[in-house]
Amino acid sequence: MSFLECVRISFRSIKANGLRSILTMLGIIIGVAAVIAMVAIGEGTSSSVASQINGLGSNLLIVAPGQATQGRVSLGAGSLNTLTLADAEAIAQKESVAGVAPSVNGRGQIVWGSNNYSSSLEGTTAAFPDVRNVEVAQGRFFTNFEVKQQFNVAVVGTEVVNNLFANSSTSPIGQTVQINRIPFTIIGVLKSQGSSGMTNNDDRILIPITTAMSRLTGGKNVGTIYVSAASSDQMDQAKLDITSTIRAQHNLRPTAADDFRITSQSDILSTAQQVSSSMTALLSGIAAISLIVGGIGVMNIMLVSVTERTREIGIRKAIGAKRSDILRQFLIEAVTLSLIGGVVGILFGVGAALVISKLGGMATSISLSPILYAFLTSSLVGVIFGVYPARKAAQLKPIDALRYE
Repeated sequence: MSFLECVRISFRSIKANGLRSILTMLGIIIGVAAVIAMVAIGEGTSSSVASQINGLGSNLLIVAPGQATQGRVSLGAGSLNTLTLADAEAIAQKESVAGVAPSVNGRGQIVWGSNNYSSSLEGTTAAFPDVRNVEVAQGRFFTNFEVKQQFNVAVVGTEVVNNLFANSSTSPIGQTVQINRIPFTIIGVLKSQGSSGMTNNDDRILIPITTAMSRLTGGKNVGTIYVSAASSDQMDQAKLDITSTIRAQHNLRPTAADDFRITSQSDILSTAQQVSSSMTALLSGIAAISLIVGGIGVMNIMLVSVTERTREIGIRKAIGAKRSDILRQFLIEAVTLSLIGGVVGILFGVGAALVISKLGGMATSISLSPILYAFLTSSLVGVIFGVYPARKAAQLKPIDALRYE
Protein backbone atom coordinates (compact mmCIF):
# COMPACT_ATOMS: atom_id res chain seq x y z
CA MET A 1 0.00 0.00 0.00
CA SER A 2 1.06 3.56 -0.64
CA PHE A 3 1.63 6.04 2.16
CA LEU A 4 -1.63 7.88 1.37
CA GLU A 5 -3.54 4.61 1.43
CA CYS A 6 -2.09 3.85 4.88
CA VAL A 7 -3.18 7.28 6.11
CA ARG A 8 -6.66 6.76 4.68
CA ILE A 9 -7.03 3.43 6.47
CA SER A 10 -5.75 5.06 9.69
CA PHE A 11 -8.47 7.69 9.59
CA ARG A 12 -11.06 5.02 8.83
CA SER A 13 -9.93 2.98 11.84
CA ILE A 14 -10.01 6.05 14.12
CA LYS A 15 -13.48 7.00 12.88
CA ALA A 16 -14.78 3.45 13.37
CA ASN A 17 -13.85 3.62 17.06
CA GLY A 18 -14.61 7.31 17.64
CA LEU A 19 -15.18 7.38 21.40
CA ARG A 20 -12.25 5.10 22.11
CA SER A 21 -10.01 7.23 19.90
CA ILE A 22 -11.09 10.45 21.63
CA LEU A 23 -10.39 8.99 25.07
CA THR A 24 -7.01 7.77 23.82
CA MET A 25 -6.12 11.22 22.48
CA LEU A 26 -7.22 12.96 25.68
CA GLY A 27 -3.83 12.54 27.34
CA ILE A 28 -2.06 13.98 24.30
CA ILE A 29 -4.55 16.86 24.08
CA ILE A 30 -4.20 17.76 27.77
CA GLY A 31 -0.41 17.49 27.69
CA VAL A 32 0.07 19.61 24.58
CA ALA A 33 -2.47 22.23 25.72
CA ALA A 34 -0.90 22.45 29.19
CA VAL A 35 2.64 22.86 27.80
CA ILE A 36 1.59 25.63 25.39
CA ALA A 37 -0.44 27.46 28.06
CA MET A 38 2.34 27.22 30.68
CA VAL A 39 5.03 28.44 28.25
CA ALA A 40 2.76 31.31 27.14
CA ILE A 41 2.20 32.36 30.76
CA GLY A 42 5.91 32.05 31.56
CA GLU A 43 7.04 34.10 28.56
CA GLY A 44 4.32 36.68 29.13
CA THR A 45 5.24 37.05 32.79
CA SER A 46 8.94 37.34 31.93
CA SER A 47 8.24 40.07 29.36
CA SER A 48 5.97 41.91 31.79
CA VAL A 49 8.56 41.80 34.57
CA ALA A 50 11.29 42.99 32.20
CA SER A 51 9.09 45.89 31.08
CA GLN A 52 8.33 46.85 34.68
CA ILE A 53 11.98 46.68 35.72
CA ASN A 54 13.06 48.76 32.73
CA GLY A 55 10.35 51.24 33.71
CA LEU A 56 11.95 51.80 37.11
CA GLY A 57 14.25 54.39 35.61
CA SER A 58 16.92 55.07 33.04
CA ASN A 59 20.23 53.26 33.75
CA LEU A 60 19.11 52.83 37.35
CA LEU A 61 21.41 51.82 40.19
CA ILE A 62 19.96 51.16 43.64
CA VAL A 63 22.10 51.77 46.71
CA ALA A 64 20.68 50.01 49.77
CA PRO A 65 21.90 49.52 53.35
CA GLY A 66 24.21 46.59 54.04
CA GLN A 67 23.77 43.82 56.58
CA ALA A 68 24.99 43.77 60.12
CA THR A 69 26.37 40.72 61.91
CA GLN A 70 26.08 39.75 65.54
CA GLY A 71 28.20 36.93 66.87
CA ARG A 72 29.14 35.98 63.28
CA VAL A 73 25.44 35.67 62.47
CA SER A 74 24.06 37.87 59.71
CA LEU A 75 21.04 39.95 60.70
CA GLY A 76 19.85 40.21 57.10
CA ALA A 77 19.98 42.72 54.28
CA GLY A 78 19.19 46.29 55.32
CA SER A 79 19.98 45.73 58.98
CA LEU A 80 22.98 48.08 58.82
CA ASN A 81 21.59 51.44 57.73
CA THR A 82 24.35 54.05 57.50
CA LEU A 83 23.23 55.87 54.34
CA THR A 84 22.67 59.62 54.68
CA LEU A 85 21.62 62.63 52.63
CA ALA A 86 25.28 63.67 52.58
CA ASP A 87 26.10 60.40 50.79
CA ALA A 88 23.51 61.21 48.12
CA GLU A 89 24.85 64.74 47.69
CA ALA A 90 28.42 63.43 47.32
CA ILE A 91 27.36 60.84 44.73
CA ALA A 92 25.57 63.53 42.70
CA GLN A 93 28.90 65.31 42.14
CA LYS A 94 30.33 62.45 40.06
CA GLU A 95 30.49 62.84 36.25
CA SER A 96 29.27 59.29 35.67
CA VAL A 97 26.03 60.10 37.52
CA ALA A 98 23.10 61.89 35.89
CA GLY A 99 20.78 62.12 38.88
CA VAL A 100 20.35 61.03 42.49
CA ALA A 101 17.14 60.56 44.47
CA PRO A 102 17.48 59.44 48.10
CA SER A 103 14.37 57.92 49.65
CA VAL A 104 12.83 57.06 53.02
CA ASN A 105 9.77 54.88 53.30
CA GLY A 106 6.92 54.35 55.70
CA ARG A 107 3.15 54.17 55.92
CA GLY A 108 0.84 57.17 55.89
CA GLN A 109 -2.80 57.55 56.90
CA ILE A 110 -4.17 60.24 54.63
CA VAL A 111 -7.46 61.94 55.56
CA TRP A 112 -9.65 64.32 53.53
CA GLY A 113 -12.98 65.29 54.99
CA SER A 114 -14.70 62.12 56.14
CA ASN A 115 -12.57 59.90 53.89
CA ASN A 116 -9.33 58.30 54.98
CA TYR A 117 -6.94 55.87 53.36
CA SER A 118 -3.71 54.10 54.34
CA SER A 119 -1.01 54.21 51.71
CA SER A 120 2.73 53.83 51.17
CA LEU A 121 4.57 57.02 52.16
CA GLU A 122 7.85 57.92 50.50
CA GLY A 123 10.04 60.92 51.13
CA THR A 124 12.33 61.88 48.26
CA THR A 125 13.78 64.82 46.32
CA ALA A 126 12.89 66.82 43.22
CA ALA A 127 15.12 64.53 41.09
CA PHE A 128 12.80 61.55 41.70
CA PRO A 129 10.73 61.86 38.47
CA ASP A 130 13.83 61.84 36.24
CA VAL A 131 15.70 59.13 38.13
CA ARG A 132 12.72 56.79 38.56
CA ASN A 133 11.02 57.52 35.22
CA VAL A 134 7.87 58.91 36.84
CA GLU A 135 5.48 61.35 35.16
CA VAL A 136 3.01 63.78 36.73
CA ALA A 137 -0.47 63.59 35.16
CA GLN A 138 -1.95 66.58 37.01
CA GLY A 139 -0.32 69.51 38.76
CA ARG A 140 3.42 69.38 39.34
CA PHE A 141 6.19 67.76 41.37
CA PHE A 142 7.79 69.53 44.33
CA THR A 143 10.93 71.61 43.73
CA ASN A 144 14.40 71.66 45.30
CA PHE A 145 13.42 74.82 47.16
CA GLU A 146 10.39 73.07 48.69
CA VAL A 147 12.59 70.14 49.70
CA LYS A 148 15.18 72.45 51.27
CA GLN A 149 12.55 74.46 53.15
CA GLN A 150 10.68 71.33 54.31
CA PHE A 151 7.36 72.30 52.73
CA ASN A 152 4.28 70.25 53.56
CA VAL A 153 3.41 69.33 49.98
CA ALA A 154 2.50 65.96 48.53
CA VAL A 155 2.24 64.22 45.17
CA VAL A 156 -0.10 61.23 45.24
CA GLY A 157 -0.80 58.18 43.09
CA THR A 158 -4.04 57.53 41.24
CA GLU A 159 -5.07 54.83 43.73
CA VAL A 160 -4.96 57.36 46.56
CA VAL A 161 -7.03 59.83 44.54
CA ASN A 162 -9.60 57.17 43.70
CA ASN A 163 -10.04 56.26 47.35
CA LEU A 164 -10.16 59.81 48.74
CA PHE A 165 -12.00 61.68 45.99
CA ALA A 166 -14.02 58.93 44.32
CA ASN A 167 -17.40 60.37 45.32
CA SER A 168 -16.44 63.99 44.80
CA SER A 169 -16.11 66.19 41.72
CA THR A 170 -13.45 68.22 43.52
CA SER A 171 -10.00 68.26 41.94
CA PRO A 172 -7.36 66.88 44.32
CA ILE A 173 -4.90 69.61 43.25
CA GLY A 174 -4.70 72.26 45.95
CA GLN A 175 -6.65 70.26 48.54
CA THR A 176 -5.33 70.14 52.10
CA VAL A 177 -5.19 66.64 53.57
CA GLN A 178 -3.98 65.20 56.85
CA ILE A 179 -1.09 62.74 56.57
CA ASN A 180 -0.49 61.12 59.95
CA ARG A 181 -2.35 64.13 61.47
CA ILE A 182 -0.08 66.67 59.77
CA PRO A 183 -1.61 68.98 57.11
CA PHE A 184 -0.23 68.66 53.58
CA THR A 185 -1.25 70.30 50.31
CA ILE A 186 -1.63 68.04 47.28
CA ILE A 187 0.24 69.67 44.39
CA GLY A 188 0.33 66.79 41.89
CA VAL A 189 -1.08 63.43 40.84
CA LEU A 190 1.23 60.81 39.33
CA LYS A 191 0.56 59.15 36.01
CA SER A 192 -0.61 55.56 36.49
CA GLN A 193 2.20 52.99 36.33
CA GLY A 194 0.39 49.86 37.48
CA SER A 195 2.03 47.19 39.61
CA SER A 196 5.56 45.78 39.59
CA GLY A 197 5.67 42.46 41.39
CA MET A 198 3.93 42.85 44.75
CA THR A 199 4.19 46.66 44.69
CA ASN A 200 1.36 48.89 43.47
CA ASN A 201 3.11 51.95 42.05
CA ASP A 202 -0.18 53.88 42.00
CA ASP A 203 -0.73 53.44 45.72
CA ARG A 204 1.77 55.87 47.21
CA ILE A 205 2.28 59.36 48.59
CA LEU A 206 5.45 61.29 47.75
CA ILE A 207 6.59 64.14 49.98
CA PRO A 208 9.88 66.08 50.38
CA ILE A 209 12.45 63.87 52.08
CA THR A 210 13.43 66.59 54.54
CA THR A 211 9.79 66.93 55.64
CA ALA A 212 9.45 63.17 56.01
CA MET A 213 12.63 62.85 58.09
CA SER A 214 11.91 65.80 60.38
CA ARG A 215 8.14 65.41 60.91
CA LEU A 216 7.11 61.85 60.07
CA THR A 217 9.83 59.19 60.23
CA GLY A 218 12.09 61.01 62.69
CA GLY A 219 15.22 59.27 61.38
CA LYS A 220 18.51 60.67 60.18
CA ASN A 221 19.31 57.92 57.69
CA VAL A 222 17.83 57.28 54.27
CA GLY A 223 16.53 53.87 53.29
CA THR A 224 17.57 53.84 49.64
CA ILE A 225 19.50 56.00 47.21
CA TYR A 226 18.39 55.76 43.59
CA VAL A 227 21.11 56.71 41.12
CA SER A 228 20.77 57.25 37.38
CA ALA A 229 23.99 56.68 35.47
CA ALA A 230 24.91 59.22 32.79
CA SER A 231 24.63 56.49 30.12
CA SER A 232 24.38 52.74 29.84
CA ASP A 233 28.09 52.63 28.94
CA GLN A 234 28.96 54.29 32.24
CA MET A 235 27.04 51.92 34.51
CA ASP A 236 30.19 50.13 35.66
CA GLN A 237 32.05 53.41 36.18
CA ALA A 238 29.09 54.77 38.13
CA LYS A 239 29.18 51.70 40.39
CA LEU A 240 32.88 52.27 41.05
CA ASP A 241 32.33 55.97 41.75
CA ILE A 242 29.42 55.26 44.11
CA THR A 243 31.46 52.64 45.98
CA SER A 244 34.52 54.84 46.42
CA THR A 245 32.40 57.87 47.37
CA ILE A 246 30.35 56.13 50.07
CA ARG A 247 33.39 54.36 51.50
CA ALA A 248 35.12 57.73 51.79
CA GLN A 249 32.00 59.28 53.33
CA HIS A 250 31.83 56.50 55.92
CA ASN A 251 35.59 56.53 56.60
CA LEU A 252 35.90 52.80 55.92
CA ARG A 253 39.36 51.26 56.06
CA PRO A 254 40.68 49.57 52.89
CA THR A 255 40.27 46.15 54.51
CA ALA A 256 36.76 46.84 55.84
CA ALA A 257 33.73 45.41 54.05
CA ASP A 258 31.18 47.70 52.42
CA ASP A 259 28.33 48.72 54.70
CA PHE A 260 26.03 49.09 51.68
CA ARG A 261 25.12 47.18 48.53
CA ILE A 262 24.55 48.32 44.94
CA THR A 263 22.04 46.65 42.62
CA SER A 264 21.52 47.47 38.97
CA GLN A 265 18.55 46.99 36.66
CA SER A 266 20.40 44.20 34.86
CA ASP A 267 20.95 42.37 38.17
CA ILE A 268 17.27 42.57 39.06
CA LEU A 269 16.20 41.63 35.54
CA SER A 270 18.58 38.66 35.41
CA THR A 271 17.34 37.33 38.74
CA ALA A 272 13.69 37.80 37.77
CA GLN A 273 14.19 36.06 34.42
CA GLN A 274 16.02 33.16 36.03
CA VAL A 275 13.17 32.65 38.49
CA SER A 276 10.60 32.97 35.70
CA SER A 277 12.48 30.54 33.45
CA SER A 278 12.84 28.01 36.25
CA MET A 279 9.14 28.18 37.08
CA THR A 280 8.18 27.89 33.40
CA ALA A 281 10.45 24.87 32.96
CA LEU A 282 9.06 23.26 36.11
CA LEU A 283 5.43 23.79 35.12
CA SER A 284 6.09 22.69 31.54
CA GLY A 285 7.84 19.57 32.81
CA ILE A 286 4.87 18.71 34.99
CA ALA A 287 2.52 19.32 32.06
CA ALA A 288 4.70 17.16 29.80
CA ILE A 289 4.00 14.17 32.04
CA SER A 290 0.52 14.16 30.50
CA LEU A 291 2.18 13.52 27.13
CA ILE A 292 3.85 10.41 28.53
CA VAL A 293 0.52 9.25 29.97
CA GLY A 294 -1.08 9.98 26.59
CA GLY A 295 1.64 7.99 24.85
CA ILE A 296 0.97 5.01 27.10
CA GLY A 297 -2.71 5.33 26.16
CA VAL A 298 -1.78 5.29 22.46
CA MET A 299 0.33 2.16 22.91
CA ASN A 300 -2.44 0.47 24.88
CA ILE A 301 -5.11 1.18 22.26
CA MET A 302 -2.82 0.09 19.42
CA LEU A 303 -2.19 -3.22 21.20
CA VAL A 304 -5.95 -3.65 21.46
CA SER A 305 -6.25 -2.79 17.76
CA VAL A 306 -3.62 -5.39 16.85
CA THR A 307 -5.54 -8.02 18.81
CA GLU A 308 -8.85 -7.07 17.20
CA ARG A 309 -7.37 -7.12 13.68
CA THR A 310 -5.29 -10.27 13.97
CA ARG A 311 -7.25 -12.09 11.26
CA GLU A 312 -6.99 -9.04 9.00
CA ILE A 313 -3.23 -9.09 9.46
CA GLY A 314 -3.18 -12.81 8.62
CA ILE A 315 -5.18 -12.29 5.43
CA ARG A 316 -2.98 -9.41 4.27
CA LYS A 317 0.17 -11.42 4.90
CA ALA A 318 -1.32 -14.42 3.12
CA ILE A 319 -1.86 -12.35 -0.04
CA GLY A 320 1.67 -10.97 -0.06
CA ALA A 321 2.00 -8.18 2.52
CA LYS A 322 5.51 -7.96 3.98
CA ARG A 323 6.47 -7.33 7.58
CA SER A 324 7.52 -3.80 6.65
CA ASP A 325 4.03 -3.14 5.19
CA ILE A 326 2.28 -4.20 8.41
CA LEU A 327 4.81 -2.31 10.54
CA ARG A 328 4.34 0.87 8.52
CA GLN A 329 0.54 0.58 8.60
CA PHE A 330 0.23 0.36 12.38
CA LEU A 331 3.00 2.89 12.99
CA ILE A 332 1.22 5.42 10.74
CA GLU A 333 -2.03 4.78 12.65
CA ALA A 334 -0.29 5.48 15.98
CA VAL A 335 1.34 8.67 14.65
CA THR A 336 -1.95 9.82 13.07
CA LEU A 337 -3.74 9.34 16.39
CA SER A 338 -1.05 11.34 18.21
CA LEU A 339 -0.95 14.11 15.59
CA ILE A 340 -4.71 14.62 15.73
CA GLY A 341 -4.44 14.87 19.51
CA GLY A 342 -1.51 17.28 19.11
CA VAL A 343 -3.39 19.59 16.74
CA VAL A 344 -6.46 19.65 18.99
CA GLY A 345 -4.17 20.24 22.01
CA ILE A 346 -2.51 23.18 20.24
CA LEU A 347 -5.92 24.77 19.62
CA PHE A 348 -6.94 24.23 23.25
CA GLY A 349 -3.57 25.53 24.53
CA VAL A 350 -3.71 28.74 22.48
CA GLY A 351 -7.34 29.24 23.48
CA ALA A 352 -6.51 28.68 27.17
CA ALA A 353 -3.67 31.22 26.98
CA LEU A 354 -5.99 33.83 25.43
CA VAL A 355 -8.71 33.18 28.03
CA ILE A 356 -6.19 33.45 30.88
CA SER A 357 -4.93 36.74 29.45
CA LYS A 358 -8.43 38.21 29.02
CA LEU A 359 -10.22 36.93 32.11
CA GLY A 360 -7.38 36.10 34.50
CA GLY A 361 -5.49 39.36 34.07
CA MET A 362 -2.18 37.50 33.58
CA ALA A 363 0.26 38.47 30.85
CA THR A 364 0.70 35.75 28.21
CA SER A 365 2.87 35.57 25.11
CA ILE A 366 2.08 33.01 22.41
CA SER A 367 5.05 32.24 20.18
CA LEU A 368 5.62 29.77 17.37
CA SER A 369 8.41 27.77 19.03
CA PRO A 370 6.32 26.03 21.76
CA ILE A 371 3.63 25.23 19.17
CA LEU A 372 6.21 23.56 16.90
CA TYR A 373 7.73 21.86 19.93
CA ALA A 374 4.31 20.48 20.95
CA PHE A 375 3.55 19.32 17.41
CA LEU A 376 6.89 17.53 17.00
CA THR A 377 6.62 16.04 20.49
CA SER A 378 3.18 14.61 19.78
CA SER A 379 4.59 13.07 16.56
CA LEU A 380 7.50 11.61 18.51
CA VAL A 381 5.12 10.19 21.11
CA GLY A 382 3.23 8.41 18.33
CA VAL A 383 6.44 6.94 16.93
CA ILE A 384 7.91 5.88 20.29
CA PHE A 385 4.75 4.35 21.73
CA GLY A 386 3.56 2.98 18.40
CA VAL A 387 6.69 0.98 17.57
CA TYR A 388 6.02 -1.92 19.96
CA PRO A 389 2.41 -2.59 18.82
CA ALA A 390 3.48 -2.21 15.18
CA ARG A 391 6.36 -4.68 15.65
CA LYS A 392 4.05 -7.09 17.41
CA ALA A 393 1.62 -6.92 14.45
CA ALA A 394 4.42 -7.31 11.90
CA GLN A 395 5.86 -10.40 13.63
CA LEU A 396 2.58 -12.34 13.58
CA LYS A 397 2.76 -15.53 11.51
CA PRO A 398 0.09 -15.73 8.79
CA ILE A 399 -1.13 -19.20 9.77
CA ASP A 400 -1.45 -18.29 13.48
CA ALA A 401 -3.20 -15.02 12.62
CA LEU A 402 -5.72 -16.78 10.35
CA ARG A 403 -6.51 -19.32 13.06
CA TYR A 404 -7.04 -16.58 15.71
CA GLU A 405 -10.60 -16.34 17.06
